[in-house]
Amino acid sequence: MRNYECMYILKPEMEEEAIQQMVDRYSAIVTDGQGELVSIDKWGKRRLAYEIKDLFEGYYVLMNFKSEPDVVKELDRVMKISDDMLRFMIINQDEK
Repeated sequence: MRNYECMYILKPEMEEEAIQQMVDRYSAIVTDGQGELVSIDKWGKRRLAYEIKDLFEGYYVLMNFKSEPDVVKELDRVMKISDDMLRFMIINQDEK
């Protein structure tokens, strides 16, 4: 298994319950793929460095996990089709 870090930004107008559902959904992809969640840090609403989809704020979440590359491909696929996702990036920590 490899170490990964995933930072994603959700739309700021989402309610706390909807944000938690998204966090749980992405966490479940990792655990269902026999991965291991190391940590999930909810940073909350922060100002974006630049405007994205007419928004100036976003809800930031940082997730560290261990998994096989297939899990990362599935996580990437699901995040790309999510309507509430503004931006995301998955980094392989082992290649630093």
